[in-house]
Amino acid sequence: MKQLSVEHLLGIKYLNKNDLELIFETAAHFKEVINRPIKKVPSLRDITIANLFFENSTRTKLSFELAEKRLSADVINFSAGQSSVKKGETLIDTVNNILSMKVDIVVMRHSNVGAGIFLSRHVDAKIINAGDGTHEHPTQALLDSFSMREALNSDLKGKKIVIVGDVLHSRVALSNIFALQLQGAKVKVCGPTTLIPRYISSLGVEVETNLKKALEWCDVANVLRVQHERMDIKYFPSTREYTQLFGINKEILDNLDKKIVIMHPGPINRGVELTSDVADSSQSIILNQVENGVAVRMAVIYLLAQQIKR
Repeated sequence: MKQLSVEHLLGIKYLNKNDLELIFETAAHFKEVINRPIKKVPSLRDITIANLFFENSTRTKLSFELAEKRLSADVINFSAGQSSVKKGETLIDTVNNILSMKVDIVVMRHSNVGAGIFLSRHVDAKIINAGDGTHEHPTQALLDSFSMREALNSDLKGKKIVIVGDVLHSRVALSNIFALQLQGAKVKVCGPTTLIPRYISSLGVEVETNLKKALEWCDVANVLRVQHERMDIKYFPSTREYTQLFGINKEILDNLDKKIVIMHPGPINRGVELTSDVADSSQSIILNQVENGVAVRMAVIYLLAQQIKR
């Protein structure tokens, strides 16, 4: 049986193209499973998974939990807000206490960059990074690529993808860039220059500050929300001005000379980066992304679980 080249899913930058293909192939199988009348498989009946979310999350947490339950794993949910972390307990102590309950896989979201890497060096369990600071969000990038391939009905070699919005504060953007480049796609970013990181050109990514030009160039636009909660200064004059320059509405899409695919990792600020008539249009695959998120996370969990030695 084919195996991943890594022992943990810490970031897309640690994966190779074969890893991506194996994950997509496995996810396609699980997507078929979750569309059956009986949606559960007994694959991980003897595996225990702990979901450690040190940052708020709704969609990612629910998606992982559903994926785990579809695979028949035992699930422990841990929320930092109601835990001993508030009393000063360290990350390692928290995780070791959970591991003493014989946990096999830890899914973790943390505000600190590299938290998953740190953990993987100190605990004996498979680690899945569900987002670390402004660094990476690998499962989101995997489900985004899987959804693009489905929408375009082809692999992504030579396809043109633009990432629009708050690239500076986005872990989704970085993971997407790595995943898309591994598949041979061409990537541009578009947004206010204050929200584009300085290092972006070193990744081989072009910057386009004109939204209309970016949309005319691309096959797919992956639109990010403005992450006000991560901003300690003003990066643009007003939300209204941001929307005028970088918000996508139906009129803009209708004036393009081709139909492009619209994506969004959620949550959407409706009326800011996307109007409702775009988010709910036939060009949008936002709800497909949500469905594919469960299948892709099932694939990642299943493939890592295959490496656990009993």
